[in-house]
Amino acid sequence: MRACDGCLRRSWLVGSLSASIEQAISGLPAARSRELLGLTDERLAEAVGGDDSASFLDRARSRDAACLRTAIQGARVWAACRHDPLYPASLHDLSDAPAILFGRGDPELLERLGEPAVTVVGTRRPSSYGRELAFSLGWELGAAGLAVISGMANGVDSRAHEGALQARGFTVAVLGSGPDVPSPAGRARLHERIADDGLVLSELPPGTNPRRWTFPARNRIMAALGRMTVVVEGRARSGSLITSSMAEDLGRDVGAVPGRVGNPVAEGTNQLLADGAHVIRGGRDVLDALLGPGQRSCGVPVGESLEPELASALEAVDRGAATGDEVARASGLAAGAALSALVRLELAGLVICDGAGRYERSAAAAGSRGGPSD
Repeated sequence: MRACDGCLRRSWLVGSLSASIEQAISGLPAARSRELLGLTDERLAEAVGGDDSASFLDRARSRDAACLRTAIQGARVWAACRHDPLYPASLHDLSDAPAILFGRGDPELLERLGEPAVTVVGTRRPSSYGRELAFSLGWELGAAGLAVISGMANGVDSRAHEGALQARGFTVAVLGSGPDVPSPAGRARLHERIADDGLVLSELPPGTNPRRWTFPARNRIMAALGRMTVVVEGRARSGSLITSSMAEDLGRDVGAVPGRVGNPVAEGTNQLLADGAHVIRGGRDVLDALLGPGQRSCGVPVGESLEPELASALEAVDRGAATGDEVARASGLAAGAALSALVRLELAGLVICDGAGRYERSAAAAGSRGGPSD
């Protein structure tokens, strides 16, 4: 374990006060939770604990640190406090930096957060365009070796993680619950995959359930960890824009994906662009902004060249064939082989299929002539 006694007790105090914090900030701006988290133990307990504040504080101070470590280990979680060399240096830029990062995954991977990392956020209900762009950004950035950070929420967040995982890249989920509590619950399988190949992080102790205040609070961690925060889609008033605002306050770069004018889900991103955010059309724009034009290649995940049938089908799509029959005629493949190739290309993320059964190159594969074999 890499967490000192004082930081362990502080984290357990915050966890024990979670319900009280929720009640204290009900109906108030999301930033209120950050103000509370920046208080000392005594002032935090007084601010939200009411008549029980002294009791909360006494229990936290009297907790046996050895028992806390045992509980963490029993939950298959590790802990790195702000005094540990593995604690990400970027989090020290926060005035309300978490005392501890609890996590699942290999803790040595925390060292990779000292390299360029990109936070990708957006609405939980993206358009098909937004879903595809989130996936392609995760894929391209993961394939290029950058850490892809998001919050594992439905929609843009999950798609960014999935893209990075498919690229065999490094992705980090920052949760508004304990690191052992998938949030949302329906993303348990994604939670497991990220823990296996990347990191799942939280400032909350294991077993802590999410509350409304914990999501804007975790956004500050996401903003601090990324050298750039990219918003894929978001309404004018959304949690994604809160994250980008936090990133800007920390002196980080902010980027946004252009959206259709008049589309409510693009109002926030288009406003960010009007205010001077980087225009992000794909991973290449992110790499150029962070590392300089042409400093690092951006493409599909590492893997062998496509099998001949897949390459033929993909070339047919590039030439404008959009249906299984058209691909079969253009490629010379049998109808069944063409359809099978298209399905495999879709699973690999190289093509997308709309509701009418028409195929086109995915944004992740645009401009590339190869990709992983199935």
